[in-house]
Amino acid sequence: MVGKRVVSLFGSCRSIVYSCWRTESVSTPTRRYSNVRLSEIGQFDEPKAAGEYETGQLFLHSVFGYRGVVLFPWEAEVYDRNLQRRSSFQEQTGGVYKTPGGVEVHGIRHTYYQTLIDERDWPFIRAQPESVTFLGAQEGSRSLYAIPGLDYVAHEDILPYHSSEAVPIIHELFERFLIGDPGKDPAFTGRETLKAWREKNHPWLALSSVHRETTECIRVTVIPFYMGCRESQNTSVYWWRYCIRLENLSKEAVVLRERHWKIFSISGTLDTVRGRGVVGLEPVLSPAIPAFQYSSHVSLHAPSGHMWGSFKMERTNGQTFECRIPPFALESCSEEPTSGAAI
Repeated sequence: MVGKRVVSLFGSCRSIVYSCWRTESVSTPTRRYSNVRLSEIGQFDEPKAAGEYETGQLFLHSVFGYRGVVLFPWEAEVYDRNLQRRSSFQEQTGGVYKTPGGVEVHGIRHTYYQTLIDERDWPFIRAQPESVTFLGAQEGSRSLYAIPGLDYVAHEDILPYHSSEAVPIIHELFERFLIGDPGKDPAFTGRETLKAWREKNHPWLALSSVHRETTECIRVTVIPFYMGCRESQNTSVYWWRYCIRLENLSKEAVVLRERHWKIFSISGTLDTVRGRGVVGLEPVLSPAIPAFQYSSHVSLHAPSGHMWGSFKMERTNGQTFECRIPPFALESCSEEPTSGAAI
């Protein structure tokens, strides 16, 4: 049985070494490891305190540890309920989001990146590799399709590195979108196919707002995306996907036991959804593995609305508490996303 992968930074050489081990036994209280294999994949670069990473920048994700490559940046408004208007030297204040209860939350402009995830790392990260989905091409169809290994990564989660490997990232789109450029830093640049793909699919790829709130050291981040509108039985159905990341900032493990959603439509309806766990799981957030990320979908019979709710978390002593999911807007756009993902 494969255990997991870890990343080590060795002294001044700043080499990145991946290790993969196999467990001899999973039934004993003390787990022993053998057949440890180390493989150097590159060397770290200095993270950028200011300015954007360029297309082709290799990186490790600071939270999930996977290898990835930057495709292009997005500028998003981050609405943090705990920080409100606080901003750093590299951030500028942005717009205002008014919650269903009338509370104004001030946004901060922040850089996120569209990235590819190395498919060799998919089994080892606590995030769905198929986080970007789109509607089927047929009008009236409720089919959803996914592009595996696409992610949205905040600037501070990028740990840049460089590698001498000709193909450092294994993904079916890597060589289709990027081409080697040894005289450039980073050593890869975008092809015309990447530019054309971004322009064609911009409406359903675009990231515009990020919503965040921390409750008792559990931080919940939500990113909504508009997917498009479909006609069903002479009624318009509007679709969104939303990506949620949970992070445990404490030293105590907790388990996500239940979810509770409220979904408000601009037409005046309010729906309540309750259920065990999320996406069929009850993830544990521990100091060793503090984060979990997943995506889901919602549809409305109106062009806009709001969602908010809570997660019921359980501590190791059995005590439970409600972790707030920040309110976020479900907004449609005048330009309809392209049906399907043209690549």
